[in-house]
Amino acid sequence: MELGLHYWNYSHPAATDRIASTLAHTARIAEQAGFAQFTVMDHYFQMELRGTAEEPMLEGYTTLGYLAALTERMRLGLLVTGVMYRYPGLLAKIVTTLDVLSGGRAELGIGASWYEREQRGLGVPVVPMAERFERLEETLQICLQMWGPDNGPYKGEHYQLAETLCVPVPLSRPRPPIRIGGGGERKTLLLVARYADACNLFASSPEEVAAKLAVLRAHCEAEGRDYDAIRKTGVYVSDALGDPDQVLRDAEQLAALGITELDFMPDGDPIAFTTEFAERLLPRLATI
Repeated sequence: MELGLHYWNYSHPAATDRIASTLAHTARIAEQAGFAQFTVMDHYFQMELRGTAEEPMLEGYTTLGYLAALTERMRLGLLVTGVMYRYPGLLAKIVTTLDVLSGGRAELGIGASWYEREQRGLGVPVVPMAERFERLEETLQICLQMWGPDNGPYKGEHYQLAETLCVPVPLSRPRPPIRIGGGGERKTLLLVARYADACNLFASSPEEVAAKLAVLRAHCEAEGRDYDAIRKTGVYVSDALGDPDQVLRDAEQLAALGITELDFMPDGDPIAFTTEFAERLLPRLATI
């Protein structure tokens, strides 16, 4: 099983002038320990279900560009890009830039944006959920066209591009992998079946993950897509360091269901968390 580190909190340490060094140190520890992926959030205010909006938050792709210069092996991505925050053609160029500068390590993690407070606060259009999913599908189509041989126009209901020129092309082959985050059964998992290389679910329990994967399998059958070709990943939402034996049991059950990557979230001091995780849990999880 591969492991990912999902860096979601910039509040530790409290001093703003130590955010960069703490992020850098954490990333270096993660890469040396053997984490396969390093992700950050695509938020501008901290999520209120995890803290307060006034807590520090960095723009995601700028952060990944910084990390690209500090790391050599880990894949880099947002978990996940909010579809409303960037025009699709520009998003394809942003991910391409990250891919080129990181030596082919970029991933497009994407989902339907949801945090209305930050959208309203910063002037991002708030549209109905159905439209967000329409825009998500068009964004996926545009990115795939930008990364393919067709440089011609794209005409959708929400986006119209006169050209889909993308030079330089990504270093990743055949293109940066696409990971769609979320477990919505009617729309999100359908889009995974149509367009994605990977899904990302909340690994809240093996039973819930099994149910979501069954829905994904049904969508793949309906779409004529090979279910086994889609990488299954999950965010581990419980306290990872509180009960390592339970984490190991959960990981074994999730692996049996087909999950091949688990993303863990540092709680509190990210350097201390990643160091302890690397010593206590990573060697055991790597054997699954």
